[in-house]
Amino acid sequence: MTLGEPLLTILGLGKSYGPVPALTQVDFDLRRGEVHALVGENGAGKSTLARIIAGLIPADAGVLTLAGQRFVPRNRRDAEHHGVRMVMQELNLIGSLTVAEGLFFNRLPHHLGWIDYPHLRAQACAVLERVGLQGLDPNRPIRTLGVGQQQMIEIASGLSRRCDLLILDEPTAAMNHAEIEHLFAQIEALRAAGTGILYISHRLEEIRRMADRISVLRDGRMVACMPAAGVSLEDIVRLMVGRDLGHGLERPPRQPGPVALDVRGLRREPAVKDVSFQVRRGEILGLAGLMGSGRTETVRAVFGADRTDAGTIHLHGSSEPAVIRSPRDAVRQGLGLLTESRQEQGLLLPLAVRANITLPSLTRFSRGTGWLRNAAESLEASRWIGALGVRCRDAEQRVADLSGGNQQKVVLAKWLLRDCDVLIFDEPTRGIDVGARFEIYHVLEDLAARGKAIVVVSSDLPELMALCDRIAVLSAGRLAATFRRGEWTQDAILSAALSGYLTERIP
Repeated sequence: MTLGEPLLTILGLGKSYGPVPALTQVDFDLRRGEVHALVGENGAGKSTLARIIAGLIPADAGVLTLAGQRFVPRNRRDAEHHGVRMVMQELNLIGSLTVAEGLFFNRLPHHLGWIDYPHLRAQACAVLERVGLQGLDPNRPIRTLGVGQQQMIEIASGLSRRCDLLILDEPTAAMNHAEIEHLFAQIEALRAAGTGILYISHRLEEIRRMADRISVLRDGRMVACMPAAGVSLEDIVRLMVGRDLGHGLERPPRQPGPVALDVRGLRREPAVKDVSFQVRRGEILGLAGLMGSGRTETVRAVFGADRTDAGTIHLHGSSEPAVIRSPRDAVRQGLGLLTESRQEQGLLLPLAVRANITLPSLTRFSRGTGWLRNAAESLEASRWIGALGVRCRDAEQRVADLSGGNQQKVVLAKWLLRDCDVLIFDEPTRGIDVGARFEIYHVLEDLAARGKAIVVVSSDLPELMALCDRIAVLSAGRLAATFRRGEWTQDAILSAALSGYLTERIP
């Protein structure tokens, strides 16, 4: 078998959910040693195609051929038996396990029925080193890790086993530059070994860098397949969305109003050691930093999701500290948090889109007797579905059935409906396609223009630099620097993000 021969061939693939088609007559092929990128808007059918190949869901129509043989995977284990592995966008880890146990779940080394923990630890350390996590304790519980580190654990688990076909669904969504470079090095090694890689991502620059070919899905149909070399970003976007998006964000400098959120000396050991910052009405403040710098832990502490060790939070210009012991206290005092992990912390997956959108605002739809006004609730939910372009059958469709990007829009809708004065967005465009990304940018711009105070946590530096008025950089749990628009450069932000780790090594 020589490099480049056909590995996977798909003809006439179809899949529907009830009356709604997700894939229609899709043809696709992947060769050995090839990185084949699959792009499209949220809801275009990318994850559905990947899940069929990985054995997670059955196809309704079409023929799949793997290594020259008919391929009809009955389940994920069957697909893995045939050398097909998938690292999913949504995390599939058990929080109560240790990192080592999560990496080798279902294949733990054992002797006479007892787990060989020294051997397990050694194996885990070797795998973690491959993806740049050699400093991570293999005995640490997975639930104590941030989403970005959990994503790296998922990828490390996938890379720890030999495979012929590897599917990566938004693998870099929560990674910083260093982790991305480690992943790309692994992809190059797999490509050289003849592994075929299906790479799904909304980050078009990295697709142009890594892919040999690019296929574009739109509304469940394959609209293009082309060599990656020489294709412009504008051409890819036009094929994805069927229109030109124009020129992104263009705005004059904003004049912020009075202070809406004032955080002083916030501590939550070991992640947050001493953080102070202010956000004014009509301002967007970005929080930058490396994975593990304390960004998510800081905003969770501000929102009352985690108990603080020290520090005060002042709201709306008050000299008296706000009492925020829980997220309920935060919401009542005008704070909203779009969490980093939408499925675990932002949504009730079995419930309808309607229920998820209106959950923080139920008092607006309740009668004096406690009964909900269902018609008013449905009408308001439908209004936000239309405003944000949520792709769903109707307001009663389960959130679990939506694509990741549309789930993110539902989370955004619930906070927009609540109309909080201070809004915190942790990785708001994670897993969002380029068209929806610009839509969310303009939503944030509109909120700032209406006098809302906005905090955006993002691993995407160009995103922060395009969107924010100021960028505060966290490093090793401390505020390392704050830059105003026009003062920052990408190198200066990265230097500040590294500074805390350099000084920590000094006795």
